[in-house]
Amino acid sequence: MIKISVITITYNAEHVINRTMESVLSQTYPHVEHLIIDGASGDKTLSMAYAYKMKSDGLNNGHEVLLTSEPDEGIYDAMNKGLKQATGDYVVFLNAGDRFHDSDVLKHIADIASKVQRPAVIYGHTDIVDDNGSFICHRRLSPPKNLTWRSFKYGMLVCHQSFYAERNLAQDTCFNLQYRYSSDVDWCIRIMKEAEKQSMPIVNANAILTDYLQEGQTTLHHRESLKERFKVMRQHFGLLTTFVMHCWFVFRSIK
Repeated sequence: MIKISVITITYNAEHVINRTMESVLSQTYPHVEHLIIDGASGDKTLSMAYAYKMKSDGLNNGHEVLLTSEPDEGIYDAMNKGLKQATGDYVVFLNAGDRFHDSDVLKHIADIASKVQRPAVIYGHTDIVDDNGSFICHRRLSPPKNLTWRSFKYGMLVCHQSFYAERNLAQDTCFNLQYRYSSDVDWCIRIMKEAEKQSMPIVNANAILTDYLQEGQTTLHHRESLKERFKVMRQHFGLLTTFVMHCWFVFRSIK
């Protein structure tokens, strides 16, 4: 039995949280732990989350919903809190506004995990949706057939919402709080580096796994995010490679 921990970070998310909770609720796979880590919201987020927990508990669908609410030091601090609480074999972050692409996503992930001996990461594609949850486009950066940590020198080819990490690796790695917008890039790279050290496979799910809300924090703070991402890439790939690749990014965006 493969248990999957879904971690949702919320803060004053009453306008988008319902689609995320309903997406988890609709999953056909039973062995799911849903951790909602709230940053002491002042709107209706908590009451909606408690109502969702009661609804999920009443269905007896095998899902376990755990809800905590307290002030935090930002989204990555909240993500670390979620990692510490997670007990599943694999963890994935599905933040407020994001949703699973269909109701069998977690079943597909569990099937892969049970057939391949202890994958470090299972990854897939992502679609972009607007604030109403409507499809906009397929994500421009798409995952390669064979992903390694070196793949990320070409950009973050896999959204962390479509990046399922083996829990022990994820907990040992955790998020670096010196970054406000790009710690997820650093986290994914460090997990894949450790996977390589331990000869653990990284597996392509060959499927669209997540519908990602376009107006996330990274999108809203695009310039700051780019500066941080340069620092992250320089740390892992060196200054010259990072500079050359960012020149290519600029050319690509203009083209």
